[in-house]
Amino acid sequence: MIETVTFRSSLVLASICKNAVTIGGKTIMEDDDPETLDPALQKKHHDMLERLSARHQARKSDSPDTSSSSSSSTLESTSSFLAKFSDAKRSIESRIAESRLVSSSSSTDSSKLKSDLADISLAINNLEKLLAENSYFLPSYEVRSSLKIVSDLKQSLESLSAELIPKKKFSFKSKSTSKKLPEIQKPGVVSPPNLPVPVRDSPGLRNKRGETLVKSFKGSSIGEFTLSDLDSCQVQLSGTVSALFLHRLKYCNVYTGPVVGSILIDDVQDCVLVLASHQIRIHCARESDFYLRVRSRPIIEDSNGVRFAPYCLDYQGIEEDLKTAGLDEETKNWSNVDDFRWLRAIQSPNWSVLPEEERVSSVSISSDAGS
Repeated sequence: MIETVTFRSSLVLASICKNAVTIGGKTIMEDDDPETLDPALQKKHHDMLERLSARHQARKSDSPDTSSSSSSSTLESTSSFLAKFSDAKRSIESRIAESRLVSSSSSTDSSKLKSDLADISLAINNLEKLLAENSYFLPSYEVRSSLKIVSDLKQSLESLSAELIPKKKFSFKSKSTSKKLPEIQKPGVVSPPNLPVPVRDSPGLRNKRGETLVKSFKGSSIGEFTLSDLDSCQVQLSGTVSALFLHRLKYCNVYTGPVVGSILIDDVQDCVLVLASHQIRIHCARESDFYLRVRSRPIIEDSNGVRFAPYCLDYQGIEEDLKTAGLDEETKNWSNVDDFRWLRAIQSPNWSVLPEEERVSSVSISSDAGS
């Protein structure tokens, strides 16, 4: 008799076939109770699921490994990130509560207390770094939620420090000739923690000035690709990759074929970028135009003077590449931009739709050179 736990685990694998398997004329759904099934039918079902699992694993092993060049700290999926993030969050909350409890004792060593608070601060910084390293593949709502959690933890630590570390006693001092006014934050502007964007150690084009850079990914097994430290360059990328990273670009025109996963952009100025991807995140962009096709809403942060228009790239085979990447349908999300620095209901002043009379109607590039 197959154990109930093993049977239920196998039923999860059956979701590959729309959560149902038919054996001997009987359809088994994942909610069926294994105790009610005939033992012979259970064995047939188990054998079928084993074959399905083996076939699924074989397909996964045949697909190109797109994460081989990622840093070891970068997680491979949203679910694994959330699990690790939640564990770290609970640990920090527990340490804050423990420090508050220990401090109530009159024999508490102040130097030990300061050391504990410093350790908690380091743990929060590591949590923020974890979020930064994995933000490029996370859904936007998970990034918002995680940013809020980090901010709340920092606030909790600040409150605890104010409670536990005594302030200096009041004393009269000579009158100061000038006063520093408190900084007032503008209404409607949110200030989440600044996330340092990690520079990827992946294949790419780096440290170029005034050049035309052409690359084709046709027949290539490259997973991730990076454009970094380019000045006054024209970049033409045809074919598909799994992820694309752009860092420190000035006065560049970048034309890329569809990206199967995400595009992460950091520090671009006075650029024209024609991009297609499932998810696009833009950090520190200034005075740049983006021509996009994107499945989810584009995200900007710490950016201003950026304008958006629909994707306009053309090269031989691009329709096939768009279909392969799951981007053959225009969602019109290019104009549904989320500004993480602007929470008011009115339009963010940091971005706008590029007027039609100023748009480039179509850009054609070669699909062969630079393979």
